[in-house]
Amino acid sequence: MTPTPSRDPVFQAVAPRYWALIPCAGSGSRAGTPGPKQYQLVAGQPMVLHTLAAFTQVTKLAGTLVVVSAGDTFFDFQDASVLVAACGGSTRAASVFNGLGALLQKGALGNDWVLVHDAARCLVTSEQIDSLIDACQGDGVGGLLALKLADTLKREVAGRAAETVDRSDKWLAQTPQMFRIAELQQALLAAGDCVTDEASAMEFVGKSPLLVEGSAQNFKVTYPQDFALAQAVLASRQIR
Repeated sequence: MTPTPSRDPVFQAVAPRYWALIPCAGSGSRAGTPGPKQYQLVAGQPMVLHTLAAFTQVTKLAGTLVVVSAGDTFFDFQDASVLVAACGGSTRAASVFNGLGALLQKGALGNDWVLVHDAARCLVTSEQIDSLIDACQGDGVGGLLALKLADTLKREVAGRAAETVDRSDKWLAQTPQMFRIAELQQALLAAGDCVTDEASAMEFVGKSPLLVEGSAQNFKVTYPQDFALAQAVLASRQIR
């Protein structure tokens, strides 16, 4: 990964804007679907469109950028009012890093905030996104939606429970995760492709992201059984 520097050295004097970045270049191999899981139908439409619908309702956002793989034509046939960049990488970290560069090329500034969100977290709500912005906009680092661990946590050895781990300080990381564009770009550059979320890249460079309480419904559709649960939650929302 190579950095794309901010084009405006005085960006700190400009009131920061908020951008959403949705990495959408994964293959979804664990989901057992015939194609990328983010394009599989859930409650009548491709999963990623449910995700984007929540972001379009957030009036604070200056824009939303979706990062797809080269040759991906899905958004050529959609009405979604989003920016699309065909710069997806071989890992999530690479896709996000490339997407940050694309945002800068499209007019974002290094001091702007970016909210990175999984395309497969299709149950996120605009209220949850707004709550993250409200909590982090005055923070020196930024933060992420997360959920306090409710279940008993075990350490495994050879397929057997070897130890019960203290869960009192354990959280399940969710998305969106919100950081300054330039700071996240530099953190990803330093941490490399091995990180699985943006907060871990910020932690790698010594930052402590703010934990903002999320929702159990904001889970990532990962395995085949997750589709039925997402379907049920979306269906329940439609009949309210």
